[in-house]
Amino acid sequence: MCDRQDTIVCVFDPKSSRISALQIHEWIYEQLHLREEEMRMVQVDGPRRRVFIKFVNNERMQQVIRTTQGQLEFHHENGELSLVQLDIAGLGMR
Repeated sequence: MCDRQDTIVCVFDPKSSRISALQIHEWIYEQLHLREEEMRMVQVDGPRRRVFIKFVNNERMQQVIRTTQGQLEFHHENGELSLVQLDIAGLGMR
């Protein structure tokens, strides 16, 4: 992903159980309350346990960061609970 403008990165706990693409998409809908038309793309980086979500507009992206305060939970099917960090993509070190 070369253009990370209007994109957030969701960093899942690397020590947690593997998460399927279907579970990630359900989590986006249920926890972030995002509709398909609000997103341009969802990219899953399985080995690094990261999910990039590119938004249609910057306002909605900023709203998601504010309302989640940069952190959410993911409930695994086995009952495990893990934290997910949300941040604007591309702001960290490369």
